[in-house]
Amino acid sequence: MNKTLKVHFALFIVSLIYGATFTIAKEVMPLYIKPFAFIMLRIWVAVVFIFIFHRSIINEKITDKTDYKKLLICAVFGVVANMLLFFKGLSLTVPINASVLMMNTPIFVVVFAAILLKEKLAILKIIGILIAAIGAVLLMTGTRFSFNSQTALGDIFVTLNAIIYAFYLVYAKPLTQKYHPLTITLYCFLIGAILVVPFAWSEFSEIIWKSIPFKIWIYIAFVTIGSTFLTYVLNAYALRHASPSLVGSYIYLQPVLATFIAIFSGKDELNLEKIIFIIIIFLGVYLVSKKVTPI
Repeated sequence: MNKTLKVHFALFIVSLIYGATFTIAKEVMPLYIKPFAFIMLRIWVAVVFIFIFHRSIINEKITDKTDYKKLLICAVFGVVANMLLFFKGLSLTVPINASVLMMNTPIFVVVFAAILLKEKLAILKIIGILIAAIGAVLLMTGTRFSFNSQTALGDIFVTLNAIIYAFYLVYAKPLTQKYHPLTITLYCFLIGAILVVPFAWSEFSEIIWKSIPFKIWIYIAFVTIGSTFLTYVLNAYALRHASPSLVGSYIYLQPVLATFIAIFSGKDELNLEKIIFIIIIFLGVYLVSKKVTPI
């Protein structure tokens, strides 16, 4: 498999995991674990797995002391702030609103890439992002989403999360050129594991571990290992070999994969309308991934 296919495969796996995460996470919280406590658990479990893999496979150290400040910024924006804002926002708004607002991420990625990385804009890339965004919104919501005063605060938190995560994808790009993806992920999560404690300890101390059934432990393992450890490592790998815009654009595949998961589980059905919206999304992502002459 050549490098380009590996990047697309990594991003596809990330989207597949995220597509299943929200359905699975809802089975865990808030009944067994509250949102902030779940985030703390995600980060701490991920740290253990990342440390083991890094120590046994890479064992790379940070060679430039100035990079520690950059890793701190990555940890704040890419691990702690975006997770806390999203889960808090999701608890204050409806899932449809949150899904639509997260579609802003690739747009902010393009903006930050132009500002921070001096990445020149390409008309085809902009068109691709807009096409994929339209297809994703139509697939997820049709005409069912609604923004009002009752969901306003949650909508703001989710939007801030989209902006923050977009910044992280762009800001982390230079670091991925210097260090292995696992190294960057390890340091970000080590720092994040400390920073998240003041926000989540109260909820974490309320967890009644004995009341958690085996099935829920499986769901917790999926979220902490799969949608935290694995997705961050794969995203870091993709950032090393592709533009932040391409990495960000794969968020549009999440509703597609979530739809297929719902269909296979018998909770939804495939029709011509959904097929058309899915084709629109794939067309948009394809246009973003094409190498074109910048403007």
